[in-house]
Amino acid sequence: MSETSLRDKLQSMLGEPVLQQASMRKFTTWKIGGPADLLAFPGDEEELAALLRFLWENEIPRVVVGNGSNILVGDKGIRGVVIKMGEPYAACEWHEGGVSALAGAMLPALAHEAAARGLSGLEFAAGIPGSLGGAVRMNAGAYGSTVGQYVTKVVMVEYNGTRRELEAGELEFAYRESNLAAMPGVISGVELALPLGDPQESRAKIGELLHLRGVKQPLEYPSCGSVFRNPQNDHAGRLIEIAGLRGMQVGGAMVSRKHGNFIINLGGAKAADVSALIKEVQRRVKEVTGVELAPEVKMIGE
Repeated sequence: MSETSLRDKLQSMLGEPVLQQASMRKFTTWKIGGPADLLAFPGDEEELAALLRFLWENEIPRVVVGNGSNILVGDKGIRGVVIKMGEPYAACEWHEGGVSALAGAMLPALAHEAAARGLSGLEFAAGIPGSLGGAVRMNAGAYGSTVGQYVTKVVMVEYNGTRRELEAGELEFAYRESNLAAMPGVISGVELALPLGDPQESRAKIGELLHLRGVKQPLEYPSCGSVFRNPQNDHAGRLIEIAGLRGMQVGGAMVSRKHGNFIINLGGAKAADVSALIKEVQRRVKEVTGVELAPEVKMIGE
């Protein structure tokens, strides 16, 4: 099947336009990446199931992305179909004690809405530029809290189109990982249980954490967030700074002078620049401190 024929077939299943040879730079927070053969935007669970089933039955490769905040897309792009879980897949139903949200819902929006409704717990997420599905899959967190703490149910659509519900007892969360990452499917929706709180206190905490983030992180440049996982009882940023690597640069990519665990795109950075810089940081940190840093960012495509 030609790329154009495949696009037309996928378009018949979806309400949103299917993009051909779409630059992934527009869909990652690093603003880096070559073109996806096809980029599809499912609008609801029925569309997602039909799309996944068709790709599975026809053995067509697929990659699922959320807001693109934790990925590095290769310069040659992504072969097959990229499934983008964002708008319009972002509806939420709030209820007493929590929320049921689709996977494309953005964490900052959830954090602010929860605070306004007198629900606490998500204040830490107000500054994380990720979608809920991706955040749950990798158990995203900040300031001592994680998304997994509040998850009571996950709805997943398996690659063959089957719907599966996972209760809290079936979910396993650890530092920057969960057992969901190894399951053959796509997170469709999540239920969060949130404790009651005071709206004013929650808004104040969000403001404090956002201010702290602005002071400590290079928000003026495109980045993926933290590049490396924190070693046990230590911080990757501290080790990178001990190794004297702030400001190290390869092409258009640079280790931030503000925070060692951020690699920023100064403008026109390529995935090859970032990849080379990651490897050099790992080498130098191991040489100076003896610690092997493990990337938190996922590298996809060619």
